[in-house]
Amino acid sequence: MGNLDKLKQFAHGGRRIVVLAEAADERMIRAADILLKQNIARPVLSGNEDEIRSIARNCNVALDSIAVVDPARDTQNMDRYIANCATIRRPLTADVAYRQMLKPLMYSAMMVRSGDADAMIAGSSVTTARVIEAGLVIIGTAANTKTASSFFLMMIPDKENGRDKLTVFADCAVNINPNSTQLAEITCTTARNASQLLDEEPRIAMLSFSTHGSAQHELIDKVTEALTLARERLPGVMIDGELQFDAAFDRRTASLKLDQSSEVAGRANVFIFPDLNSGNIGYKIAQYIGGAQAIGPILQGFAKPISDLSRGATVDDIVTTTSVMLAISATETLKSTH
Repeated sequence: MGNLDKLKQFAHGGRRIVVLAEAADERMIRAADILLKQNIARPVLSGNEDEIRSIARNCNVALDSIAVVDPARDTQNMDRYIANCATIRRPLTADVAYRQMLKPLMYSAMMVRSGDADAMIAGSSVTTARVIEAGLVIIGTAANTKTASSFFLMMIPDKENGRDKLTVFADCAVNINPNSTQLAEITCTTARNASQLLDEEPRIAMLSFSTHGSAQHELIDKVTEALTLARERLPGVMIDGELQFDAAFDRRTASLKLDQSSEVAGRANVFIFPDLNSGNIGYKIAQYIGGAQAIGPILQGFAKPISDLSRGATVDDIVTTTSVMLAISATETLKSTH
C-alpha cells in the first residue's frame, strides 16, 4: 500500500463533516462526490446554492447525499452564527456580523468554530490570504501557538528505490519573512505534524544558503537562532542547521560539506525554509521540474482543522489534501483520549 493510500485509510470513517468552502467549482463538487463514495468524510458544499446545483448537474454529480449550504438562504443557523461572530471581535454590531457571515469563507469557518463541521477546506478559487483571514478571524490559533503556518506534503520521485520519497516542506504559503522566534515555532509545529504523517522519525533540516558556518550573514544568523530555540523546545527531536538543500538531501554532498557527523544531513525528510521567497520557489521547482507531487498547502497552528488549496488544484489534490488534514486531526484525537 502506498503512502497516500495509508493516509486515506487513516482518514477513513466517513463520520467527520468537512465543509468545502466557495464550492461553486466543478473540482470541489467532484471531490465531494469522491469523499462521500470512498467513505473519507461527509462533505458539505458551501456557497451559492443555485450555482453549485447547476454545476453539479452539468458534471453529472448527484447531490442527494451531499449537503449544500448557502449563507444567503440560511434560516436555521444564521442567528446563532451572528451572535457567535459578534463575540469574537468586540465591539461588533449584529449588522456587521451578519455581513461577515454572508461570506461563504467566513460562514464555513464559523461552521467549524461552532462544531457543525469538523474541518474546512478552501482555496480552489480564492487566495491563500483570504483563507488564512477567515481562519484567524473566526477560528483563531491553537493554544500556546502564536504563528499560524503551512506545510506541503511532497511526494518526490525516487528512481533508485522505485517509489516516491515522502517529505515535508514548510512554510511555503503563509509567513513572508518570519523572525527567528517565529521560524522556531514553525519548525516545532511542522515537526509534530510530520511525526504523524511520515513512516519514519522526522529528520528536520533548517535550510539556508550556508552549511554549518560556510558563510556569514544576518540571514544565516536568523536560522541558527531559530535552530537553538527549536532544539530547546523539542529535545530529542533530530534537527540540524544551517544546511544548504543539497547537504540536507544528498548523503554524498553532506559527507563532502560537513566536518562532523549529523543525524539529519543527507537524510532529511522535513525541510524548513527561512522565508516565503525560498519556500514558495522551492516547492514549485520540485513540483514542476522535479516531478514531485505537492499536497497542500496544509494550514497548521489553528485551533481547529482548516486547509488551503492551490488554485491549480486537481480533484485528486482536493481529496488527498482533505485526507491528510483528517489524518492529522485523527491522530490528535487519538492522543487526547489516551
